[in-house]
Amino acid sequence: MERLYAPWRIEYILGKEKEPGCVFCNRIASDEDDKNLIVHRAKGAFTIMNKFPYSNGHLLVCPFRHVADVCDLDEQENSLLLQEVVRAIKVLRDVMKPTGLNVGINLGEDAGAGIEEHLHYHVVPRWRGDTNVMPVLADVKVIPEHFLSTSRKLRDGFRRLFQDSASGDKE
Repeated sequence: MERLYAPWRIEYILGKEKEPGCVFCNRIASDEDDKNLIVHRAKGAFTIMNKFPYSNGHLLVCPFRHVADVCDLDEQENSLLLQEVVRAIKVLRDVMKPTGLNVGINLGEDAGAGIEEHLHYHVVPRWRGDTNVMPVLADVKVIPEHFLSTSRKLRDGFRRLFQDSASGDKE
């Protein structure tokens, strides 16, 4: 019998105690982008890997400003956020070669938002046949690559494709 190991999932399974403050604000306040899975910082927004992904390479694109609703951002902030979503799509296409993508936001817990307090877009790469029997039989998703490996590939992709959009600002 083959074994599948996904050690990062145990935090989710055990319902690890929630960290104080906002997980996204905590991550962008830190200088440890590698550890925090931040793959890109741009003006007004940043891209971070989803720690509990639907598929390999699942990204979250967040505004630097802590707001819960897209309607709380002004026109420029929305523009900068959407520009970062587009960059994330381009990098995923270049690095991961998905045959499709899901892009969207969940506003409120009833809409599926796991982190309601800080707005974020999901950018999920998809491949033909990427759904399988594992979620149905065992409530397990198979992610074929470790976060840190995927994170390095995507960070390199952002650097290569969007050198001019990078910003070290921690707005």
